[in-house]
Amino acid sequence: MVVMEDMEAEGTGHREQPIDFVYNRLTDFSLQLPGHALLKSAYLAGEAVVSPHPRAHALYADKRNLTLLCDVAFLRATGVADDVIATLLTGIPPTEVMTAENRDAMWANRRQLFFKPAAGYGSKATYRGDKVTKRVWEEIAAGTYVAQALVAPSERHVADAKAATALKVDVRNYPYAGAVKLVAARLYQGQTTNFRTPGGGFAPVLTSRSVEGNLPAAAN
Repeated sequence: MVVMEDMEAEGTGHREQPIDFVYNRLTDFSLQLPGHALLKSAYLAGEAVVSPHPRAHALYADKRNLTLLCDVAFLRATGVADDVIATLLTGIPPTEVMTAENRDAMWANRRQLFFKPAAGYGSKATYRGDKVTKRVWEEIAAGTYVAQALVAPSERHVADAKAATALKVDVRNYPYAGAVKLVAARLYQGQTTNFRTPGGGFAPVLTSRSVEGNLPAAAN
């Protein structure tokens, strides 16, 4: 893959620079937009390593996969061990893909559901069912969404100069090659995680000794 770099220091012209690795910060995860055609063709031709690449997103980030990870019949048919199935069912709220057939039932039960775009990121275009208006509902129906059972987040009370404030807690594991490398938490208020809440933001995670062996030393 060859790209044109900025003007040379002398300002006399451009020069070509070969690139064999691309750190992908695009949110067009499958590289479908016309402006990303060159990058997609280089990736498909094996001329550049793209990370994360479209296949990685399809396998690990597309939220439609959650419907399979909480489907007991599917998991057993694929040979997943019972203890792993139990862990998945404990950690993943029941999830369904929104379709024309189940849409009316989801609307009727929307107060118990949370809606997320299948290829979404950063909490964008996600909605708690009890906050959804008819206008937003029509927008959701026009896209590709999953509906998850609503699970209330845990809370921590943070003392400030005036009074203790209840903040919601979002705990995240950062794994690589099958091992957790980092654990972090985010404190926030509102519908989704954010950095705008006074006193909120990233917070350290302290682990008990019983799970110490499964986490990186930095998290303890």
